[in-house]
Amino acid sequence: MTFLVAALGLLLAIEGLMFAAFPGAAKRAAAAIIDAPEGTLRMVGLIAAILGVVLVWFVRR
Repeated sequence: MTFLVAALGLLLAIEGLMFAAFPGAAKRAAAAIIDAPEGTLRMVGLIAAILGVVLVWFVRR
């Protein structure tokens, strides 16, 4: 459980840095997400989730 909370904290820190450092790019990315088809978003989300799990698995082993 501690690992999950630490991972969520890291995610929030990275997201926060992106919005603080590049607010214009973050707004453009959000607008692009709204216009993207659902199938594309699902595929990108699935790929990101798989890459995240693989990365955590490599780091933790």
